[in-house]
Amino acid sequence: MYIIAGLGNPDEKYRATRHNIGFDTLDRLADRHDIRVTGKECQAVVGKGYICGSKVILAKPQTYMNNSGDSLRSLVEYYKADPENEVIIIYDDIALPVGRIRVRPDGSAGGHNGIKSIIARLNTEGFSRVRIGVGQKPEGMDLAAYVLGRFSPEDRTETDKASERACDAIETILTDGIEMSMNKFN
Repeated sequence: MYIIAGLGNPDEKYRATRHNIGFDTLDRLADRHDIRVTGKECQAVVGKGYICGSKVILAKPQTYMNNSGDSLRSLVEYYKADPENEVIIIYDDIALPVGRIRVRPDGSAGGHNGIKSIIARLNTEGFSRVRIGVGQKPEGMDLAAYVLGRFSPEDRTETDKASERACDAIETILTDGIEMSMNKFN
């Protein structure tokens, strides 16, 4: 069983922002596999089903980005999941160009507050990640304003394609493992 969590902020005003690309991608993955993400538990909106033969819990933490770890810890404890083998996190990354994705089996937070929270609450850096590039902020712009801003139409097109590839990468993790997904999508 896998817990696949897309990170974002729950309020409507954050919908379709750079910081919510994890939510957007999780919704896309749910649509692909006819999983309704409408239940509520462990401070998250969740859906349960199967992807590529694996049982999954799809989750959108409702604790706001900077406290994502609170929800993830509750989910991991409730479902008795092993973070290092059964958790996949989808999130935005300003260090990657718009439209790029990167799959990793572990690593530091790299300055991402949602990932910092998850590392602190799960007490490990060893969980799988699918990072989606949203590009670097323009010089002189506030980081929060940038990640809470919306994509240009051109960047939205590229990000939608990256979101599709991220879903493909997650399916590959489930069927062939993280190494194969890294080889194919990085």
